[in-house]
Amino acid sequence: QVQLVESGGGSVQTGGSLRLSCAPAAESYNDLCMAWFRQGPGKEREAVAGVNSANSNRRLYYADSAKGRFTVSKVENTLTLQMTDLKPEDTGIYYCAAEVTCYGFGPDDFGYWGQGTQVTVSS
Repeated sequence: QVQLVESGGGSVQTGGSLRLSCAPAAESYNDLCMAWFRQGPGKEREAVAGVNSANSNRRLYYADSAKGRFTVSKVENTLTLQMTDLKPEDTGIYYCAAEVTCYGFGPDDFGYWGQGTQVTVSS
């Protein structure tokens, strides 16, 4: 069982920046596959960015909407999402997700989820 603890989030104006962090509550010896998901008002949960591993075989995933504005990084099992040039459509609850084996970056590919942190971008 992996309990994920998220930090960051908040409210900013269009063009602002925020930083989200996530890590397991307890030390884990597995190199977890981790990702940030977003669920906007009335929308389905979607992957924003993720990392399959912290080692040399690392592969990054970005949603098209995040490319060029968001940067995801992973040091051991701490996952960080740096968000810049935020837009109102980035508003939503951001969830950290993790899984022992990386099959992909869809919601069904992850079995462990954080509680979520609110990001609000006002115009």
